[in-house]
Amino acid sequence: MYRPQIKVLDCTIRDGGLINNHLFDHRFVKEVYKGISASGVDYIELGYKNSKSLFSPKEYGAWKFCEDDEIKKIKEGVESNTKVAVMVDVGRVNLDDVKPKAESPVDMIRTATYVKDIDKAIHMANHFADKGYEATLNIMAISRDRGSALTEALHQIEKESKVIAVYIVDSFGTLYQETTEELVKEFRSILKTREVGFHGHNNQQLAFGNTIEAIIHNANYLDATVYGIGRAAGNCPLELLVGFLKNPKFDIRPILDLISKEFIPLRNEIEWGYIIPYAIAGMMGEHPRAAMALRNSDKKENYREFYESLTNTGL
Repeated sequence: MYRPQIKVLDCTIRDGGLINNHLFDHRFVKEVYKGISASGVDYIELGYKNSKSLFSPKEYGAWKFCEDDEIKKIKEGVESNTKVAVMVDVGRVNLDDVKPKAESPVDMIRTATYVKDIDKAIHMANHFADKGYEATLNIMAISRDRGSALTEALHQIEKESKVIAVYIVDSFGTLYQETTEELVKEFRSILKTREVGFHGHNNQQLAFGNTIEAIIHNANYLDATVYGIGRAAGNCPLELLVGFLKNPKFDIRPILDLISKEFIPLRNEIEWGYIIPYAIAGMMGEHPRAAMALRNSDKKENYREFYESLTNTGL
């Protein structure tokens, strides 16, 4: 599947950081940055730009805050055409802390929002665009926000925002190919002057399949992570996506090296990927927090009880 307009964004460090409070050390992040740069992937998202007044640096690692000096250390000495992205959440960043693009190593700022906060999200994204950044809006929990409110939000984005792309985010890994197709078509029919992006979670082993479906219907901004790392069930595996795209600018070999050298050992330390409680949460359209709590309990393999707790089908 070769289409030159397609852009791939690796969110390994950002989404993977949701597993371990963004406590990846400098060496690991630099190795990922080097590997992604060598692979030719268009963007790498290193984490969140959150306010330290809301989140304690004693509890969270550097990639919860993505200070410019930390990013410069990662980029230092690495030959790269891969652009750097960070994510912000509505209400969790001090806009004055974000320097103009001319003074920052960051290229793109992605604003994560729910439909109900679209006014605030557009204001934030426009603020970043005015400072010279590429700006996107990432609409989270899309499976719960379909209908007239979403349609109105998309019209508002098209009319009022300065973003280059709007992402469909399957936060709960609930979408199937049919709903992915419907959403991409709706986004594209309203967002005449923006690109459409897709970010899938792998609760039901559908993140890659849904990403392909999004590509078929002309979504051009695609998220993925090395070895599918990410909170709970994780994300679309970058190695599968790069293998599928057949774009000569991408080289899968540095990604395979990263998996062998860094992610196989890491998988023995922290857990992510397709696991039954996350699959059940995806089937039910539920946030994975309950499944994550189960995996940290002494009943981590009691799948039937967990299912019945969500469906009220216990005797």
